[in-house]
Amino acid sequence: MKYANGHEIIQLFESWSPKKLACMDNDPIGLAIGTLNKEVSKVLVTLDVNGQVADEAIAKGCELIIAHHPPIFRKLSNLRTDTPAGKLYEKLIKNDIAVYAAHTNLDVAEGGVNDLLADALQLENRQILEKTYHENLMKLAVFVPDEYAENVRLALAKAGAGAIGNYEGCSFSTNGQGRFRPLEGADPFIGDIGEMEKTDEEKIEVVFMQSIKNKVLKAMLNAHPYEEPAYDLYTLAVETNEMGLGRVGRLKEPMTLEQFAMYVKTQLDVPKVRVVGDTKKQISKVAIVGGDGNKYIHAAKRSGADVFVTGDISFHIAQDAESIGLSIVDPGHHVEKVMIDGVAKKMEQLCSKAKLSVQFIQSEINTEPFTFI
Repeated sequence: MKYANGHEIIQLFESWSPKKLACMDNDPIGLAIGTLNKEVSKVLVTLDVNGQVADEAIAKGCELIIAHHPPIFRKLSNLRTDTPAGKLYEKLIKNDIAVYAAHTNLDVAEGGVNDLLADALQLENRQILEKTYHENLMKLAVFVPDEYAENVRLALAKAGAGAIGNYEGCSFSTNGQGRFRPLEGADPFIGDIGEMEKTDEEKIEVVFMQSIKNKVLKAMLNAHPYEEPAYDLYTLAVETNEMGLGRVGRLKEPMTLEQFAMYVKTQLDVPKVRVVGDTKKQISKVAIVGGDGNKYIHAAKRSGADVFVTGDISFHIAQDAESIGLSIVDPGHHVEKVMIDGVAKKMEQLCSKAKLSVQFIQSEINTEPFTFI
């Protein structure tokens, strides 16, 4: 085991919850305060960052905080240390504590906030509620001398090309003849300068996700024997790696809305919930969005959900849901606290696999602003 640099920790985090998954305009994710260019032995994981959380990080010797809610949500016009926010930033900077925020990208990520909430409710056969991200497939067709085709195929597979569903190393080949004339200044692998050359070649075709294009091309170029390989690259009208906000799934056993509301209280560890709909209605299919889900009532209805679990539902949105026959259970925004345990455990696994010595500490500060009386 070796001590980790802050950059190494965040690289591992972003391999799981990359910034490209963020689905809110100008979502202020990433490093918000401080620097990652330092050794980090302890990381505090928290939903929010306030003065008490900063004190907790100081007391526990943490050099880095990973938070779900960005501590700087809007652009600053000044940085005054006589304001509550300014005092917080000053405290963090003076104690050399960096803060990294993963907001809507962590909502979307597999195993992120919405999956953790669905896990807590034990939802089965789950699907994405609202698609927010996808990648297009690409196809590479490369022409290789017959005797080198297998080497190139193996290099492409190792780079991730040809992975389709539960299969890997998928490719298609056709045989033909390649023709070329090396010009002055060339260093041909086959043939002579100025002479027309003809050789038996194999055309290898593979598909891959757009996000690994550079990796695949590099692998092909490194494995190919030619000085100037001939290849075609296409973007396909095929979408893959679909991800999004919210989850929809089924309960193990149906229950009434009243029973389900009590179940949500228990499973999500909240003292109260707000309910919209007939409490005697049978609930089987559930849609869930962590945080504020006001914009997604129609997506929940289209999904066939009997009930929508989300926070911060406004009066008029509740009326709209009632009018379309969608029940709601609102346990509040703070149920996103499930990310504290989820992120800490995931990062422990990733760092252990990478042989990095890092301790992930779960914040014990309750940042719920509401008191229920």
